[in-house]
Amino acid sequence: MPDIVSRIHITNVWGVCILLVLWIVLFKCAHLLVMLIRREPVIGWAVGPLGITLMVLHEPSTIRIWLDVLGPALVSGGVLYMGLFTSLSPITLPQHPLVPVVVITCGVLISSTGDFVNAWRDLRHPLWGEARILRSIQFLRATWAKIHFTPFGHSYLSDHFKTTPTDLLQAL
Repeated sequence: MPDIVSRIHITNVWGVCILLVLWIVLFKCAHLLVMLIRREPVIGWAVGPLGITLMVLHEPSTIRIWLDVLGPALVSGGVLYMGLFTSLSPITLPQHPLVPVVVITCGVLISSTGDFVNAWRDLRHPLWGEARILRSIQFLRATWAKIHFTPFGHSYLSDHFKTTPTDLLQAL
């Protein structure tokens, strides 16, 4: 094991930075793509330190929940493989058969563990309607995200909560 670690060399620091940014951006884009494929009415969206989040009204089906976990995980693994184990790699890694498996597995676990926990929570305790919106807003407010409501979200909040988005955000 010490021999494997001593043979890791960074050949291009900027390349490593670009790879990390590309990895995160493509992972988040895969999440957005899965959310947009669902074609459900969007109540609002938020931009925060954890990325971009879309708030939808209905709980997705089980297949869509697992697609939201597996799709971005596959993108994450693909980006890591292309960025670390091809000729484009900014890091020289040892030529051991288990190195790609361990590195990609660790990278996918780092990026997708939160998605797996969220999917497990959604399957065990499904929420929809008002409860789902309130849970999403509370979580987003806790992460200091900037929340924006769509015109549909404005009318939904007016009809179901008898309030404006500004008043609801102040109350929560």
